[in-house]
Amino acid sequence: MTVAMPAITLPSGRTMPVLGQGTWYLGESPGKRQDEIAALRTGLDLGMTMIDTAEMYGSGSSEELVGAAIAGRRDEIFLVDKVLPANATRQGTVQACRRSLRRLGTDHIDLYLLHWRGSHPLAETVEAFAELVEAGDIGQWGVSNFDLSDMVDLMDAGGDSCAANQVLYNLTRRGPEYDLLPWLRERGIPVLAYSPIEQGRLLGDAQLAEVAARHQGTPAQVALAWVLRQGSVAAIPRSSDPGHTRENAGALELRLGEEDLAVLDTVFPPPGGPQPLEML
Repeated sequence: MTVAMPAITLPSGRTMPVLGQGTWYLGESPGKRQDEIAALRTGLDLGMTMIDTAEMYGSGSSEELVGAAIAGRRDEIFLVDKVLPANATRQGTVQACRRSLRRLGTDHIDLYLLHWRGSHPLAETVEAFAELVEAGDIGQWGVSNFDLSDMVDLMDAGGDSCAANQVLYNLTRRGPEYDLLPWLRERGIPVLAYSPIEQGRLLGDAQLAEVAARHQGTPAQVALAWVLRQGSVAAIPRSSDPGHTRENAGALELRLGEEDLAVLDTVFPPPGGPQPLEML
């Protein structure tokens, strides 16, 4: 049964779920296809209706998997996709988007991102995004892996319609808290945190396990609840197993207290100064 999902309001006034589903590395193994589709559909049933993908993932195979998973349920989905920087000229962005639409089996993408900053002028990419919005191919656009200086350059290039920035953010990657997150928050631009569990590497931490035990939860749920605590940050954990998807959804019920946050700050200290934005 679908549960009520907290949402973040984008600058356009539209909303997106705070907890979604990532698909990096999904769709690359035919033998895992049915389990991966089942995991995504389980998430949809639990209200995790934001699905994030990219043309880069499996050279389009992830998009095809997502298309299969959302077939017959497109109206429920907040679909996020990304264009590679190498394709991000004005014409190249439009062409890449329409290739992605064909692989996804849909007529629109809700949020279309520049995957990271490349060599093509940002103004060209912004113009292409505006064209795609006008055509109805995308609902809105944003960026991914943009540090503060990149965001300033984007604004200078006419990018004031940017709807979101997807960045690497988790307990071990707290650099964005120093300057990027406050800058985005001041302008009402939400963050999508990718790899919020650090691709599973966080799960063996003893202190994280102790916090989880106090809440009768799991380390993954604590890591996700920590990311989601701010209200303006969404998370897109990846799962290829329905059981893990259900575990991720359980993070919405976990509330971290001041004692929990103090313990986590001790183990995973916040940044003391500006740090370059990290990427995976």
